Amino acid sequence: MARTGTTAVLALLPDAEPLLRSAAEVDALAVRPGVPAHAALLYPWLPADEVDGSDVDRLRVALPVGPVPVGLTAVERTGGFVGVPVPELSRAADAVRAAFPAQVPYGGRFGPRPPVHLTVALDVAPQAAAEIARRTAAALPITTEVTALHAVGLTDTGWHSLAELPLSR
Repeated sequence: MARTGTTAVLALLPDAEPLLRSAAEVDALAVRPGVPAHAALLYPWLPADEVDGSDVDRLRVALPVGPVPVGLTAVERTGGFVGVPVPELSRAADAVRAAFPAQVPYGGRFGPRPPVHLTVALDVAPQAAAEIARRTAAALPITTEVTALHAVGLTDTGWHSLAELPLSR
């Protein structure tokens, strides 16, 4: 569980919200309340009390130019985790991570270059994960595009925006 002061760089995927709602119908604890459908490009990013304008500018410079088309087409399931790969955001994740090389994605738990994905369910029982994976697969494909990245920080009242970074042409 993330701690207050944790930050992340995310690509929000509002067209994937139905996947999270469906997962919550199976197990209300499968999704984190107040966290929209997203793909994390760098989590954790910097401690919230250290983020300043120069960090946001460094992020802005690392961004791809123009919207990134995304096709959510496949489901991955491992134990109590259900996710949807988002390979189209790999280059953007690599650029963001290269801009902040001291920040190791997921604390290194998934290697130096973990694949970008949308988490649909986390830490659920195997039967619930199987049902969520089945429902997710039935709802795919979803085609969308990412037009901005978001730097967010966790406070006592939930995740809040620190910066919206449009992917301008």
